[in-house]
Amino acid sequence: MFGRIGVIALNTYRESVRARILLGLAVMAFFVSLYALVVGAFTLKNAPRVVSDLGAASISLFSLLVAIVIGATSLYRELEQKTLFPILARPIRRGEYLVGKYLGTLLTIGVFVMADAGLVLLLSAGLGAGDEVAHLYRIGGAALGWLLLMGLVGWKIPAMRTYGVIPWAAGMLVLGVVLSGVAPDERRVVLASGALTILEIAIVAAAATLFSSFSTPFLSALLTLGVWIVGRQADSLARLPVKQFGQTIHDMGVGLSKIVPNLQIFVPPRPLLVGEAIDVKLSSYLGMASLTSLGWSIGLLAVAALVFNERDFL
Repeated sequence: MFGRIGVIALNTYRESVRARILLGLAVMAFFVSLYALVVGAFTLKNAPRVVSDLGAASISLFSLLVAIVIGATSLYRELEQKTLFPILARPIRRGEYLVGKYLGTLLTIGVFVMADAGLVLLLSAGLGAGDEVAHLYRIGGAALGWLLLMGLVGWKIPAMRTYGVIPWAAGMLVLGVVLSGVAPDERRVVLASGALTILEIAIVAAAATLFSSFSTPFLSALLTLGVWIVGRQADSLARLPVKQFGQTIHDMGVGLSKIVPNLQIFVPPRPLLVGEAIDVKLSSYLGMASLTSLGWSIGLLAVAALVFNERDFL
């Protein structure tokens, strides 16, 4: 079973990284991270913080867009091109196929988050180094050397042009973590935000998989975006004042906040991310967020599998 799911996941990843729209989103995310340097230049001593905060926000935003695009279109594209039918004709269950598509989407997003987080960490390391020219040279040389090495490997080994992005992104993250020791708070913010982003996007991708199992790409994307918007406002919906909105609207807000995932927990305040919160430890918070993400993801995928099993493709 796991072998079949793994094959579908890798095939989904391969199709996703070759999509032009994903490449465009990745380029935009990198440029937003670089633009943070321009904004940080006007903040004097707060430049590293600006870069890490804007970088973390861009990782979250563009990861959401990637999840919606892949989740809403991947399954429909195979239906439209009729490549789904020979796959399901083989000894593979529909539920296994759906889980494989979901895991392939998560793999793509994970690579995206690692690469973008690595870039943000390298930028934070450069700003944290201040006037230490030697450290700046080390950062630039390490990043350029890794890029050239992976480019050479991709040129020599054609298969690495697709799957080589995975070790390249992981290497970028490792370089960022190692070299950003001069800015420990910013490193902590970027890494914690990146982990929480993956946990949040796991729920969003599961919702996109559910909607795509019975709907069109446009409607699936719209519904997924709606779940994300409502989920980010779940706390506010549960506390709508009765005096301003009335009892009916208040009760509707409370009810809606209970049936959608509370995605607000994946964007905690900065003091918690840097370890300044006294009453909550970051490790405990990440553990709670992981359980929440796992529970919602499994539940949404289970419903998606039930719907997909009953779908008639004729």
